[in-house]
Amino acid sequence: MKNDKERKQFKYFTIFEYEKEEQYLREMHKDGWKFIKVTGFGTYHFEKCIAEDVVYQLDYNQDSKKNKDEYLQMFSDCGWEHLQEYAGYSYFRKPAAEMNGEESIFCDEESKIAMMERVMKGRFTPLIIIFFCCLLPQFIINLTSAQNYYISALFGGLMAVYLIVFLIGARGYLKIKNKRRYIIYV
Repeated sequence: MKNDKERKQFKYFTIFEYEKEEQYLREMHKDGWKFIKVTGFGTYHFEKCIAEDVVYQLDYNQDSKKNKDEYLQMFSDCGWEHLQEYAGYSYFRKPAAEMNGEESIFCDEESKIAMMERVMKGRFTPLIIIFFCCLLPQFIINLTSAQNYYISALFGGLMAVYLIVFLIGARGYLKIKNKRRYIIYV
């Protein structure tokens, strides 16, 4: 028997599509499905609710773990409900009726850019280290030893995937950064 009060949906957003994710959660709430949590690789859990306009916002701040109580209290004081932390992101929501205009958890465009820089440092730095310390040396060693071209091909394929991820990430970051800079200076 299907549960009519709960719903799970798989949805994938890249780390730079946080605004699309916020909009998705808002639309689900408008349709009568309140966001509960996200688990696994993009499995969103919802609970049936009264349809209303609720704004969802995400913040990426690994340093918030150090001052978690102060961090959450700051948002709570402004009326934002903290929902969960997942993969470095903190999820917040607030009914649109309680907001003062285009309210945001960020005080200005510069703080949004700072969040994107934290994402780059928190997510891409480990990938770059793995790439240069593990994948690239193993690829070169296996390629120059000419003992097993299958292993060289495997490491070459992994390097190609990493490069694609880097390029997509860099493109997303630059797109958001340039958009934010344009808004600031216009």
